[in-house]
Order: sequence, then C-alpha cells, then structure tokens
Amino acid sequence: MRIFIFSQSIALISSSIVFPYYLLFIKNVGSSFAQFGLAYGLFTLTSALVHRWIGKTSDKVGSKVFLIIHAWGMAVAFITLPLVSSLLQVYMLQVFLGVLGAMQKTCEKSMLTEFTAGSKQGELIGNYHFWTTMCSALAVMGSGFLIDYLTIHAIFYVGSIFFLISGLMMFKVQQDSTKSLNN
Repeated sequence: MRIFIFSQSIALISSSIVFPYYLLFIKNVGSSFAQFGLAYGLFTLTSALVHRWIGKTSDKVGSKVFLIIHAWGMAVAFITLPLVSSLLQVYMLQVFLGVLGAMQKTCEKSMLTEFTAGSKQGELIGNYHFWTTMCSALAVMGSGFLIDYLTIHAIFYVGSIFFLISGLMMFKVQQDSTKSLNN
C-alpha cells in the first residue's frame, strides 16, 4: 500500500501544480466565460459517460492498468498543453482529460478498497487521504513560487515528469487484496 500511496501522491502533486494555473491558461485561449464553462463541462460530461465502462472493464483487467494509462496519458497531455492555441484544441483536450480523470477516480477508489479490506478500513483510508492531500496542498503552494522563477509552461513539463514517475511506480504495486498492507 505504501507504493500505491506514494504513486498517487506524486500524481496529485502533478495535478495540483498544474490545474490551478491550467484553468487560467484555458481561459486565455477562449474569449468568454461561456466557452470556459463549455470546456470545463466537456471534461465533467466525458468523465460521467465513461465511468461505468471503466468500472466494468477494471473489474476484468485490474485497476492498476487504468492507473498506469491515466498517469502516462496525463504526462502526454501536460506536455501538449503549452502547444494549445485554439478553442477546439482546448475542447479536445478536455474530452481526453475527462476520460483520464474517470480512470483515476474510479480505479483509485477500487484499488484503495482492495488494500483496506478489514477492520481498520477507515483508519487506512484516512491515512491514504492524509498523505495524498498533504502532498497536493504543498504542491499548490509551491507551484506559485515555481511560476515566479520559471514560466507557466515549466509547470506543465514538471507535472508531466511527475506523472511519468507515478506511472512507473504503479508497476511495483501488487494488486492483490490478499497481500500484506505493508507492500
């Protein structure tokens, strides 16, 4: 479970350093709040439409596969973000991010329940969320300083590297609920 926590913490660090500034970035590509709302809505709608399929498929192939696809897909998305120059590209990227977001949201919870089956489930889930949320908070605070000294594009590249690391770490996670919680 420790490797899983670390992998997902790295993924949340990546998301947390990028997404507050990504919203400003995509607002600058469009010319109205309606376009911004549509872009964000496409993300959420796409996630909703694929959640059930991802849930069923992850039961067959395992959540680990989807978490690796999520991490590496996000790495690719973050590398391409600085190249986005049109509203259509923003919309396409939002659909892609919506699919990836559904993968992460569904499979993180699925895998977390495997690791926490038993009498201390609440305690273990609390521990998981403590570490992932702490990493996320520190990343949001630190990313502002990073942008001050570098460029906004640099945080996309740093985020991409973190997602690559998260995906690599997921290969070490043992997806077997009968394994020790210390794996």
